Amino acid sequence: MEEKVLAGKKIGMIVLLGIIAVYVVAILSLLTGINSGSAFRMILTIIVLAIAWIPLCGLKVLKPQEALVLTLFGKYIGTLKGEGFYFVNPFCTSINPASATRLSQSGDVSSHTSPLTIMTSGGESTVVAQDAGKKISLKVMTLNNAKQKINDVLGNPVEIGIAVTWRVVDTAKAVFNVDNYKEYLSLMCDTALRDIVRLYPYDVAPNVDTTGDGLADDGSLRGSSSLVADRIQEEIQKNVDNAGIEIISARITYLAYAPEIAAVMLQRQQASAIIDARKMIVDGAVGMVEMALDRLKENNTVDLDEERKAAMVSNLLVVLCGNHDAQPVVNSGSLY
Repeated sequence: MEEKVLAGKKIGMIVLLGIIAVYVVAILSLLTGINSGSAFRMILTIIVLAIAWIPLCGLKVLKPQEALVLTLFGKYIGTLKGEGFYFVNPFCTSINPASATRLSQSGDVSSHTSPLTIMTSGGESTVVAQDAGKKISLKVMTLNNAKQKINDVLGNPVEIGIAVTWRVVDTAKAVFNVDNYKEYLSLMCDTALRDIVRLYPYDVAPNVDTTGDGLADDGSLRGSSSLVADRIQEEIQKNVDNAGIEIISARITYLAYAPEIAAVMLQRQQASAIIDARKMIVDGAVGMVEMALDRLKENNTVDLDEERKAAMVSNLLVVLCGNHDAQPVVNSGSLY
């Protein structure tokens, strides 16, 4: 189903003024018929007054970034787009299956009645009264899906949430190709999120291929969040093309280990950080010891045999790598 935009329909004001003029003339004609006693004129005038309101059903007012999909006796005839006062066939019907659905944070539906809240696959949705209107918003809207628990490529449960900005670009596809384009979008966001997150580890892990080229890489949910978000956006866009929806961006809003393993993973990260710090300290200490021995040898400050060099290296490493300040011991006797 391809969208067909109706042009040349911004004549609503002319039609409205014409209807008002018809009513004024008909009322004057009715008064004249009553005064003259002409039964035919009175009957004709009453018939005109009875049917002159029908064209009023064809008057449509659209605000900026709104559209109206119209059908005539079940056949799609076109879409009104852009602000203005329109006149169409009075027997046309506006269609929008998602008019009563509001996705989380997508404020495109308003109602003065008490809403009914339900839970959908993507989080909380609000169903409003059926008289909320059939207009389709063309604005950029936000879908903030609920946090999901997904296993990463290593099998660790991860909680992740995304925010998707989107808009309708083809009203005919949105209305006729899917049952409810808003719920469809929410479901496709959930599916794409699961498909992409399962390809990445939470943190950098060895021997993991996240790109599909057969080579291990450094991709991770925590370290490559922009890349992961771009892949999620591409996956969602591929799934919602048939619904006439454009995905503008998708960004990760929440990322954490699931509560049941969060404490263990925190200990693992702490242990890894301690090991890396110790490795750096040892590398620096060895370099300082080598420098000290070289300086002593160059300046001929003292001549040490291999046993004394080993003792000196041991003492320096203890001092440089220890967690506490060294407690010096003064030897007042012979070096040997």
